[in-house]
Amino acid sequence: MTTVNDLDCINLTKRFAETLAVDDVTFSVPRGSFFSILGPSGCGKTTIMRMIAGFLDPTSGDIQIKGHSVLETPPNRRPVNMVFQHLALFPMMNIEENIGYGLRRQGLKKREIEAKVGDALERIGLPGIGKRQVDQLSGGQKQRVAIARCMVLEPDVLLLDEPLGALDLKLREHMKVELKSLQAAFDTTFVYITHDQSEALVMSDQVAVMNAGRFEQLDTASNLYYAPKTPFVAGFVGDSNRWEGLVESVDGRAISVRTSTGLSLRGVSQVPLAKGDMAQIFLRPEAIRIARAAAGVAGQDNSAVGTVENVLFNGANSRVLLAVPTGGTIDVALPQSGEFADLSRGNTLHIGWGAAQSLCFGVA
Repeated sequence: MTTVNDLDCINLTKRFAETLAVDDVTFSVPRGSFFSILGPSGCGKTTIMRMIAGFLDPTSGDIQIKGHSVLETPPNRRPVNMVFQHLALFPMMNIEENIGYGLRRQGLKKREIEAKVGDALERIGLPGIGKRQVDQLSGGQKQRVAIARCMVLEPDVLLLDEPLGALDLKLREHMKVELKSLQAAFDTTFVYITHDQSEALVMSDQVAVMNAGRFEQLDTASNLYYAPKTPFVAGFVGDSNRWEGLVESVDGRAISVRTSTGLSLRGVSQVPLAKGDMAQIFLRPEAIRIARAAAGVAGQDNSAVGTVENVLFNGANSRVLLAVPTGGTIDVALPQSGEFADLSRGNTLHIGWGAAQSLCFGVA
């Protein structure tokens, strides 16, 4: 039996005059999944979403929902709905009226609208607030009402265009969990675009990292973080130390690189490299072992000694910046044990890490 996806974008391309905004992008979103497109501003992610919604026509390619092309279907007749960054709730309407607006436009009877709105309020965890005005809600409550207003129309696909961008940091963190729960409660396919990697990684079943109109990698959050396939993904997803240097030796995928600052590093090549090639190396701060004496990092493939340049305290995500004579500044994650809580500028530390943690790519 053939499985039909909720959304298929096939060789999707969009050109604005001389600008190629979306370049031959193909992807599928299975039913009931949370799919995110992650990328910097101007990479083309919003253009893809606007084509799916029907606000833009593709230059070429096809968009299919449940196996049927929607290219000739106007936006108001496509089985999709969209939540924008600015939620656009109607201030002159109460919550029930806001959520039921689309249902009234469809001509449903009052009793049926009331039942659907009541069910939606239960699902978003806000029963009994239907008579309140929009300005009586918190930012998170408004977010949930905006989603409910879309979901009562029972779209096959819900499009979310950076919906958390206008919220403060604390509320954004809370709404990441809320959105994932809402998606499960409504059992609807979510297609989410964002430039915030933490939003995409926390919530998504699959994430497409986009750059300059193309997908660099479409994968699980875990694979994007631990097994990036391109230098762009390695540098964009998560934090990394990065060096460039000359490949001095190659043994299968194991390579040695001499950086431009004179640091000798052993790593693992993610692409074919040969002696004499220029390489770039990415290393996660949390992959580095830290010690007060050389014995604490003995046996590591790579090691260095440095001077504390700065300590960046951020609870469990605290970092220390080490000035290494032959390697510039290295960003190192501090252990959560608190044993380095007394670090201060000028302290000497030893660091080490395995070759497998040094991900090596070629330099274009």
